[in-house]
Amino acid sequence: MTTPFPFTAVVGQDDLRLALLLNAVSPAVGGVLVRGEKGTAKSTAVRALSALLPEVPVVPGCRFSCDPASPDPGCPDGPHEAGGGVERPARMVELPVGASEDRLVGALDIERALSEGVKAFEPGLLADAHRGILYVDEVNLLHDHLVDLLLDAAAMGASYVEREGVSVRHAARFLLVGTMNPEEGELRPQLLDRFGLTVEVAASREPDQRVEVVRRRLAYDDDPAAFAARWAEEEAEVRARIVAARALLPSVRLGDGALRQIAATCAAFEVDGMRADIVMARTATALAAWAGRTDVLAEDVRQAALLALPHRRRRNPFDAPGLDEDKLDETLEEFGGPEDDDPDPDPGPDGPGGGGGQPDPGEGPEGGDTGARPEAGEGGQPQPSGGGEQSAVRASEPFRTKVLSVPGIGEGAAGRRSRARTEHGRTTGARRPRGALTKLHLAATVQAAAPHQRARGRSGPGLVVRRDDLRQATREGREGNLVLFVVDASGSMAARQRMSAVKGAVLSLLLDAYQRRDKVGLVTFRGTGADVALPPTSSVDAAAARLESLPTGGRTPLAAGLLRAHDVLRVERLRDPARRPLVVVVTDGRATGGPEPVALASRAARLFAAEGVASVVVDCESGPVRLGLAGQLAGELGGTAVTLDELRADSIAGLVKDVQQRRAA
Repeated sequence: MTTPFPFTAVVGQDDLRLALLLNAVSPAVGGVLVRGEKGTAKSTAVRALSALLPEVPVVPGCRFSCDPASPDPGCPDGPHEAGGGVERPARMVELPVGASEDRLVGALDIERALSEGVKAFEPGLLADAHRGILYVDEVNLLHDHLVDLLLDAAAMGASYVEREGVSVRHAARFLLVGTMNPEEGELRPQLLDRFGLTVEVAASREPDQRVEVVRRRLAYDDDPAAFAARWAEEEAEVRARIVAARALLPSVRLGDGALRQIAATCAAFEVDGMRADIVMARTATALAAWAGRTDVLAEDVRQAALLALPHRRRRNPFDAPGLDEDKLDETLEEFGGPEDDDPDPDPGPDGPGGGGGQPDPGEGPEGGDTGARPEAGEGGQPQPSGGGEQSAVRASEPFRTKVLSVPGIGEGAAGRRSRARTEHGRTTGARRPRGALTKLHLAATVQAAAPHQRARGRSGPGLVVRRDDLRQATREGREGNLVLFVVDASGSMAARQRMSAVKGAVLSLLLDAYQRRDKVGLVTFRGTGADVALPPTSSVDAAAARLESLPTGGRTPLAAGLLRAHDVLRVERLRDPARRPLVVVVTDGRATGGPEPVALASRAARLFAAEGVASVVVDCESGPVRLGLAGQLAGELGGTAVTLDELRADSIAGLVKDVQQRRAA
């Protein structure tokens, strides 16, 4: 068995270690979401936590870790009599991003259930994680149907497995810990809210601290057992402190003053619902117990807010997490009152385990030059690449768009955009299973088995079912697509008001892509060439950041932009062949620069049409005289065109029909 890296040997990351320790003291806090760049000890710290947790008493032989003091009356391995048990180390169960539904919740032997009438159930990861830690690395990449199952289990404290008339229920209360790199995409709001606390982690910029990180990691890699032995005393001290804090927790008093500060803080930051208030109260109580106190102080409330609120105040994926600490201090001071246990709160917590708030990467101006100087020169004036570059302008306010779908039926990753054959959705038919049976079509199975009952010697009321009789249900749901934005950043688009509207439209479509679980990519073209500003990714906020800082100017190499987009799709098709693309070209349709720019752009566009790639052209042409070049480009792409104004209107609902009609013609 691999020796884990000691928790106390992790360098820095005070907020991360504190959040994990608070959940060890009080699992009711609700888990931790760890956000940060790669290589910042996120997974290392989480895996090290399990070694510090006290042992768990369990019923001997129970696969569902029932507590011998109060066994679950509905346990599939029960009933158990209350009494003596055995102790075992607390488990940390890892949920792989690509896990199946049956691996998560467990699986029934459907053949035995139908033929013998027995519930032959094999527990899944939720059963293994009961009374322990469920760790999801890259939780933002988890498939939607697994997210739904996690939400149900976290909300009800139990897992339900339903298979056509056969059901199994077992307790599933666990500490949910997730790590994620925000550059790879954000979490659904429903799952985000289920994490009690969140912390932002980043690599230290202090050379001495970085040296110490490397020194400890090399020493651990050379001899893990010897390195762990050197930290055994510190590990034992923290383990003992967790046990003492757990024992003290029921005696901690949460006064009316602290409660008033908690409620006022949640109201001041406009968080949705009441879960934030409850999590803050539990976190503040755990902080007091961790510090060895029986009273919750204002400093505990402040630290609880810094850990429990940042991920709950986001209104869309483009909002950076974090809190305005000045506003937090003002709220705590205003609602301190005479009943507060600590009327003169310290600006930040002290004592072991960490202090201060998490890093605040998202506060401050949103970027762009709101006071940008008037643009000098419109149109495609001859100039070298980068010449005449205009400073980036801020996007206009995003708006709600109607859905753009890819025609036909795909088989891509689960999402909410286009029709697809999926494991989840409405049942449309049945087929013989390929590999393990996951979704039984009961009627088709009975129909296949019925003609053979006499030949199989059926004598009783039961149905004699063989493996060849089983039928897999085919289902239709929705898939996520690759939405590739091809944005014209040339001089003809450089008018400040126009580019602001263009960016606002693209941001609106990015928000729609986030909600529909798409991957997005961004190609820009101007001057003499095109650039892949963002390779295909699940991080729409990364795309929004690249778009916000996009400068404009120079000629309009439309052909270069289309050809670069074609290359991106070719490479992505090799990486993820099941994900269908939707190309959104944002341009006024002009093509300048180089020999025969219009003819080259037409030939590049026809490549997409020949391959049947779904496309939409957002026409950015403005003014009383319009050339209709974007409409011509849409025709050559085999797609459809829509103006910026129409992007807001109900008429956009006809875009899919237009694409389908063109495809059928």
